[in-house]
Amino acid sequence: MDMKTLSLVVALAPLAASVVVGLFGPRIGRPASHWLCILGVGASFLLSLIVWRDVQSGQTFNGDVYTWLASGDLRLAIGFLVDPLTATMMVVVTFVSLMVHVYTIGYMEEDPGYTRFFSYISLFTFSMLMLVMSNNFVQLFFGWEAVGLVSYLLIGFWYTRPTAIYANLKAFLANRVGDFGFVLGIGLVLAATGSLDYAAVFAKAPALVNETVGGWAGAAWSLLTVTCICLFVGAMGKSAQVPLHVWLPDSMEGPTPISALIHAATMVTAGIFMVARMSPLFELSETALSFVTVIGATTALSMAFLGIVQNDIKRVVAYSTLSQLGYMTVALGVSAYSAAIFHLMTHAFFKALLFLGAGSVIIALHHEQDLRRMGGLRRYMPITWITAVVGSLALAGVPPFAGFFSKDAIIEAVHLSKIPGHGYAYFAVMAGVFITAFYSFRMLFLAFHGAERFGGGAHGDGAHAGTGHGDHGHDDHGHGGPPRESPWVVTVPLVLLAIPSVVAGWMFIEPMLFGDYFGKSIVVRPEHAVLWELKNEWHGIGAFVTHGVLSLPFWLAIAGIVAAWYCYLVNPGVPEALKRMAGPVYTLLDNKYYVDKFNDWFFAGGSRRLGGTLSDIGDRTLIDGVMVNGSARVVGFASALMRHIQSGYVYHYAFTMIVGVFALLTWWVGR
Repeated sequence: MDMKTLSLVVALAPLAASVVVGLFGPRIGRPASHWLCILGVGASFLLSLIVWRDVQSGQTFNGDVYTWLASGDLRLAIGFLVDPLTATMMVVVTFVSLMVHVYTIGYMEEDPGYTRFFSYISLFTFSMLMLVMSNNFVQLFFGWEAVGLVSYLLIGFWYTRPTAIYANLKAFLANRVGDFGFVLGIGLVLAATGSLDYAAVFAKAPALVNETVGGWAGAAWSLLTVTCICLFVGAMGKSAQVPLHVWLPDSMEGPTPISALIHAATMVTAGIFMVARMSPLFELSETALSFVTVIGATTALSMAFLGIVQNDIKRVVAYSTLSQLGYMTVALGVSAYSAAIFHLMTHAFFKALLFLGAGSVIIALHHEQDLRRMGGLRRYMPITWITAVVGSLALAGVPPFAGFFSKDAIIEAVHLSKIPGHGYAYFAVMAGVFITAFYSFRMLFLAFHGAERFGGGAHGDGAHAGTGHGDHGHDDHGHGGPPRESPWVVTVPLVLLAIPSVVAGWMFIEPMLFGDYFGKSIVVRPEHAVLWELKNEWHGIGAFVTHGVLSLPFWLAIAGIVAAWYCYLVNPGVPEALKRMAGPVYTLLDNKYYVDKFNDWFFAGGSRRLGGTLSDIGDRTLIDGVMVNGSARVVGFASALMRHIQSGYVYHYAFTMIVGVFALLTWWVGR
């Protein structure tokens, strides 16, 4: 098959499976439904590998499939751009999605919405593939909104739970805020270039460097700066950057498989991918790059702190995702786009592994999610434990695991950058290393080591027994027995995700960061080329690991692991003592910096108050009181007056005629 046909099949196979299972799932049964979806995504994965191989040999494709709309000189088409950046995203998305599909068989076994769930996750895979394969802004926006819609359906999958409905509404609204900026950015691109095709826009971008648009108070702002910041606001919503991060932790209300799918390799990385794809635009605005750097650094550090105080196992991993997305965003801001995509890839593997490992624990503990009611699971769940160790080591950035290579590359790139804000970013990503290692091993030690604290039935966010919509998984051992290892459909994806979590770093660091892996799909101006400066110091994997082991980030990671070991295994009383000592700081972290409460009071509450005021003054007083009821009163007054005149007596009519003639004469004389 040629590249165009391959691309069509990769995108449409999950869609076809989703449509069939969505419409006929209950009729064809569960086994047929899940195998159909798995075959669809599996075919996409295998064909994505073929596409990736062809791209590595120098083949690329940029063409339209069909024209959707034409108006004058403007032509909107559906088309694919398949280059090294796209091919990498295709492989990562389809591989993680395939693992999640297999895992779902065991995790959602008892759920009444089994076939509906499979239909949703296949539709999600199709939406993400359309996003990453697009060659124009229209298709990009379609995929962008489609993943938002399906994530709304998945987060609120258990629609009888008020917390799930609140979470998916929150995700929807937070993403609408970001998407408003995204639409403005696309509109500015169209207005400035007259096209929405990537190639045409990127070719015209250098000529727009000195173009300005009117700002507040008559100020002239750089057109490209405004455009790039608007586009990045969209990425802030989708990739959950401060202050639009609030939706992601609450989205843990959805089943664990979608936590791995949405928050590891797909939806939240859409913003990172988009900025990397838009590198020809962002490279022309240092102000926009600085803005991206500061937002990413703030997210990386502030969200890492919140990971320390979480007791829900899924929320620890969720805040970890937020922090790691901040690392990727910082890499984008310092023009290390390749490092951002490299970290996106490695993070997808080990974060999906950690989410699915958390789900395996939840299954074994009868839907328990509170870390304080776990402990000692290592001897009951050896496969889940060893894969969780691999994921935690990769997240902490310990060599030779994948996270070490991508995280160290980002830190080195930030250190070499000259972008305004790089000093703050360097501090944030460096401090984040210690905190990341601490909270990841805190979770590992509390869940798998120490004294056994489980038992006593279902607890936590996932326990909703009897509702038909709890965080149901495979639970064949009853509520009275000890925990047992999860079934093979759960453990096999864990093992398959653990493998790239170990090897992906040292396999791809040299071609991705220091070779010509991405070719022309990523553009970096010479003055921003921090990775080329790093290339001069590259002397192979061994030298990189040796340098890493001797540098500060590695020892910060080790210090974080040791601190977690001491606090949660050696002397478990330390965390409580630190909590009392921290006082207001702990309260601040426990309340998530009060951002949610501020949003509830200012935005949600303010909207309600504004709506109430407009209802009272505008609707009831002005419209109902003055216009509707006032009109009725005027008509009533006029009718009462006319009733006295239309009495039937001749002298009343004569008197009225005299008054009328007098009024007319007065008006005529006055003229």
